[in-house]
Amino acid sequence: MSSATPDSQREGPALELLVHGVGGAFPQDMLGDPRTVRVSGDAQAAVFRRTEDEHAEDDPAFPREQPIPEAYCWSNLTSGNSARALWLLLLPFMVANLAHWMRPRAKGMPRTTRLYGVLVRLIALSLTVLMTAAAAEVTLDLPAWQCAGTPDCSRGRGWLGFLSSANGGWWSQPGRRLALAALLPAGLVVLLWYLSNRTWSAYESQRPPTGAGVSEGDTGTDDEEEESEETAPDSSPPSRAVRDTEPGVALRPALGRPGFWYGRRLVARLRAAHTAAGFLVVAAAVAGPAARHDRDGDSTLLDIAGRTLETAIGLLFVFVVCVIARRGRSERRFDARLDRAAVSALPGTALALLALCLLYAFWDRPGWASAGTLPGEWAFRLIVLAQGALTVALAAAAFALQRRARHPRSALWGLGGPAVAMLACALGGVMTGGIAQRVADWLDGPSTAGLDGDGTIPGPPVLLSWQASVIPVLLLALLAPLAWLALRTWLTARRFARDVEEEYGAAEAGTAGPGGWRPDPIRTRRIAGARARADLTDTAPSLVGLISGATLILGAGSVAGAWASGKVPGEAFGDSGLDESVAGAAQYLGSWLIGFGFILFVTWGRRAYRDASARRTIGILWDVGTFWPRAAHPFAPPCYAERAVPDLAWRMSTWTERTGGRLVISGHSQGSVLAASAVWQLPAATRGRVALLTYGSPLERLYGRWFPAYFGPTALLQLRDEVEGWRNLWRHTDPIGGPVRVLDETGRRAVDHEVLRDPVVYGRTSVHPLPEPILGHSDYQADPAFAEERRGLLDRIHPGIPRQSPRHRESRGTEGGQDSSGGSGSSGRSSG
Repeated sequence: MSSATPDSQREGPALELLVHGVGGAFPQDMLGDPRTVRVSGDAQAAVFRRTEDEHAEDDPAFPREQPIPEAYCWSNLTSGNSARALWLLLLPFMVANLAHWMRPRAKGMPRTTRLYGVLVRLIALSLTVLMTAAAAEVTLDLPAWQCAGTPDCSRGRGWLGFLSSANGGWWSQPGRRLALAALLPAGLVVLLWYLSNRTWSAYESQRPPTGAGVSEGDTGTDDEEEESEETAPDSSPPSRAVRDTEPGVALRPALGRPGFWYGRRLVARLRAAHTAAGFLVVAAAVAGPAARHDRDGDSTLLDIAGRTLETAIGLLFVFVVCVIARRGRSERRFDARLDRAAVSALPGTALALLALCLLYAFWDRPGWASAGTLPGEWAFRLIVLAQGALTVALAAAAFALQRRARHPRSALWGLGGPAVAMLACALGGVMTGGIAQRVADWLDGPSTAGLDGDGTIPGPPVLLSWQASVIPVLLLALLAPLAWLALRTWLTARRFARDVEEEYGAAEAGTAGPGGWRPDPIRTRRIAGARARADLTDTAPSLVGLISGATLILGAGSVAGAWASGKVPGEAFGDSGLDESVAGAAQYLGSWLIGFGFILFVTWGRRAYRDASARRTIGILWDVGTFWPRAAHPFAPPCYAERAVPDLAWRMSTWTERTGGRLVISGHSQGSVLAASAVWQLPAATRGRVALLTYGSPLERLYGRWFPAYFGPTALLQLRDEVEGWRNLWRHTDPIGGPVRVLDETGRRAVDHEVLRDPVVYGRTSVHPLPEPILGHSDYQADPAFAEERRGLLDRIHPGIPRQSPRHRESRGTEGGQDSSGGSGSSGRSSG
C-alpha cells in the first residue's frame, strides 16, 4: 500500500461515488439534498449529483480537499417496475442459477469443474421440463382430457361445452381437444423466450471497459467450454505494476475478466435449448396419447406417423441435452459470438415438430374416447428421479473440488451448490403440485380430486399427492431445529449481555451524565439481543443443509411410494395395514399447504403490483438473487449486475481519465459487492487511482462463504493488493455485513476497521443527551469513522494527469476512441 500523498500533491479533484444497497435508495437521501440532477444514465440506473455540484470538477472555486458526492442508483433494475413482481413465479429458476456459482475453487481439476457446470445446467433443464409439464397438466390433462371427456364434469361449464364428449361435436375427439389446449403451454414457452431475450437486451448487453474494443465479428481462437480460472495456470496475487494483458499468464480473478459480465453467447445458447425443450414437452403431451391409440388401431399409416414423431421428439431432446452439456461460459475474453445453428435452428426445428404433432393429433379418429389420466404420468416420476440423481452427482463433484480447495469457511463444507439446487427442485415441485391440485379441485366441484372416491375426475398424477403428503412431515421435522435456534439465540444474548456492559462501561467511564455510568438491564438486553440475532446469519448454512437433506430423503420416498403402489398415500397405507386416517390427513393437509403456498405467491405478486412499498420489499430478494449472470437457466430473472457493473466501471474509468482526479467508490451492503466487482473490471492504470470503502458489506460473510470460487480469500486478497486503498466498516449488530478478514503480512486484518459500537453510546451523555438507536445494518455514514476513513483513503491516492482538458470535453464527448488504459474518450456518461 502506498503512503499518504502530501498536501502539495493533492491538487486534482476528488470524487466519492456512492452505491446503495438492498431495497434501493433515492438520490436525495444518498446525497442529503432534495435538489439533485441526473448527470448520466437513464430511468433504470443513473448517476446523480447535487444540483450545485453538477460541474464541480471544472469549477476552480470548489474546495479540492472535499470530495464531490455522486450517487449511483440502480434500484429500478430490480424493484422499479410493478410488473417485475411476477418474477416471483420464476423463483426456482433463479435458485438453480445460484447453484452454478457456488462451486468450490480448486486448482488442477478442470474436468471436475466442467462436470459441475454441466450437472447444474442439466438440473436447470429439468426444471424447465417440469414447469412445462405442469402447464401441460393443468391445460391438457385436467380440463381437455379428463373434464371434457367426463359429462358429469363438463356439464354446466359453458367454456368447455364445445369440447365435451357428451356433445359429440367436431372438437369432441380427444386428439383435437389436446391440440387446441396445447396452444396455452406453447404460448407460455414463447412468452418465457420473449422475456429472456428482451431482458437480456435491457440488462445484460452492456460492455465493460475491458472488452469495449472487441468487435462483434471477433471470433477468437479459444473454443474451450467452461473456461474457469482452473483451466489456466494459477498464480499469486500480482502487484499493480504487472500488466493485465501479459501473455500466457492468467492474472485476473474471475470477476475481473473481460467476458464475465457479458454472457451473450451462453445465454442465447441456453435460451434456444430450453425453448426447444419446452416445445418438445408439449409435443410429447399431444402426440403421445394419439400414438398410443394408433398402435392399437387399424390405420398403419397413423401408427407409422406416431412412431416417427415420437422418435423425432426423443432424438431432438437428446440433441438439446448435448447442446446444453457441450459448452459453458467463456470469460477469459470478450465473446460476442453466437452459435447460430443452435440459437436459430434448434427452437425453429422444435416448433416445426410441435406443429406436425398438432396436425397429427387433429386427424380424425372415430370412436376414440379419453379415460383416466393422460398417458405419460410416469414422466413426472422420471423428472423427479432424474433431479435427485443429478443433485447427488453434483454433491459428489462439489465434494471432490472442496477436498482439493479446502476453504475452511465455505458454506456446508463446499456443498452449498448441491443444497441450493435441491431447494430449487423442491420449489419447482411445490409450485407444480400446488397449481395442479388447485385446478383439479376447481374442476371437481365440492369433491377433492385425487383425495377421495367421490370426484368426477381422477385428478392430478399420483406422485403429486405423495409429494403433498410429505410437506407436513417436513414441517414437523423442522420444529426441533427451529426450537434449538431460538434457545441458542436466547443463551447467546445472555452471554453477550456481560460483554456489552463491560465494553460500554470501560468506554464511557467518566463521560456519562449526572450520576455516572450505570447498567440498565433493559438496554443491555436489547443490545445483546440485537447481536445474538445478527449471529443467526452464520447459522443459515446449517438450516439450508438440513432442509435440503430432508427434502432429498422425503422426495425419494415419495417417488418410491408412488411407483410401487400406484395409489394415493391414504389408499396405499391402508392396504399395508398402517393407519389410513393419518396418511389421509397428511395427504389432505399437505395438498392444501401446497395450494396455500402457491396462492401466497400469486397474492404477494398481486399486492406488489399495486403497492410500491411491497414491490420494494420483493426487490430485496432479487437484489441478492439476481446479482449473478444467467449461467445455468436462461429463464431466470435477469442479472442486474451485467448492467450495473459496466456502468460503474465506465464511470470510474472515464472520470479519472478526463480529470486525473482521485476517486473513492463507497458501497453499502449489496452496493459494496457491486463496487468490488466494478473495481475488478477496471484497467490497471485506473485501479491505481481508485480506493474502495465498504460498510455493512456481505463480501466475506455471505458471498465469500457461499461463492468461494469468486469471493474467497485469494480473490479478496488480490483485490486489496490492486486498489490504492480499501477499508471496511462493520458492526456486531449487523445481520448482513461483517469483516472481510483479509490479513496482511503480519497476520493482522489489513482492511477491516475496528468494530463500530452500536449504539454509539449506552446511555445519555453530555454529547448524546437523548437515547441513541441500535442501527444494525443502516446509517453507517453517520458514524464519525466513515468520514475519517474516507479522508484517509483520498490522502493515499496520487492524482493523475488528465487525458483531455475540461474545455475540450464537449467537443470530444461523442468520440469513441479508446486509450491505452482501456477507457473511452467519452465524457463519462454511463453506457446504456
